[in-house]
Amino acid sequence: MSIVRAIDVGYGITKYIRRVDGDCIECGSFISMAEFCSSDTTMQGLGGRRDTVAVPMGPHFYEVGPDIELALEPWRSTLKGEDFITTPEYLALMRGALYYMNVEVIDLLVVGLPVAYFADKKDSLVKLAEGEHAVGRGRKVLVKRALAVAQPQGALVTYAAQQGVLDQIQHQDSLIIDVGTRTFDWVSTRGMRLLIRKSHSVDRGVNNMLRIIAREISRDIGAIYLHLDAIDLALRKERPLTLYGKPYSIEKFKPLAMTVAHQAVGAMLSQIGDTQRFDNVVLTGGGAQIFKKYIKEALPRHSLLELAEPLYANVRGFQLAGQGRVEAEAGLDAVAQVEQRR
Repeated sequence: MSIVRAIDVGYGITKYIRRVDGDCIECGSFISMAEFCSSDTTMQGLGGRRDTVAVPMGPHFYEVGPDIELALEPWRSTLKGEDFITTPEYLALMRGALYYMNVEVIDLLVVGLPVAYFADKKDSLVKLAEGEHAVGRGRKVLVKRALAVAQPQGALVTYAAQQGVLDQIQHQDSLIIDVGTRTFDWVSTRGMRLLIRKSHSVDRGVNNMLRIIAREISRDIGAIYLHLDAIDLALRKERPLTLYGKPYSIEKFKPLAMTVAHQAVGAMLSQIGDTQRFDNVVLTGGGAQIFKKYIKEALPRHSLLELAEPLYANVRGFQLAGQGRVEAEAGLDAVAQVEQRR
């Protein structure tokens, strides 16, 4: 039986398929941070080993994994820009995801890209993903073949599978909106086919909001404030931060930060044209909850179709698409074998 797996290396979070058992698809994730080190330091420190892996990259290593924040230097580098797939950090994150899958051979690996870079970068990403990878702790993983897709396409596949409407969607127009850490992506499709000229992404994700709020907090308290994760949690839970042991409200900064959502949605509307043609509008991504209000205001006559576990919607769709392709190819091979016997 062919082994299919999927990875979605995002600017903020790397998602991957950990295990597949029939219809059960188990996902995993870790933040997209890779700490450079000259040796494998994952065994060091008090309190036991970190849940990370040191991925060998030439003579050096990049440590990645769920506990990476325990290893990070105070200054963090993050993936950004259209050349992010060419960085050693990106490759380390991909290989780290391969490590946590606990398989030695993958027949088909499905990987994703932001829409804006998809056409130009997909071939390079496929080439990067294919082949043998040293993933750390003496282990190697062989990827026989890779397939690159636009990230939000995965969410459409996931929605169709969850709702049992795959045949119906094949004859409909859909808009998939993926709110990520650093990018706001949208995909227009006819059936499952991507409409390139009406699909794109802009660098106006949740991280932009968090940085605006952090800047305003810094001005207000007269000290540099960089705890973006705390701001993110406060936004999602609609509760104050804790500064100096006391509650600190960020309500007064929200209108300024939410200009990011207006800019992102405005860019989308200017490209997709008329919205009446869309039969389905699917909202996904880790930032879906924060942007939802502004997307609904822009598309008031549409019902926003939301997915369970939106963080994993893309990568789960990658997995389903990969499995479908392998099954279809197997069916064609079987037909060919019958024809040859005649």
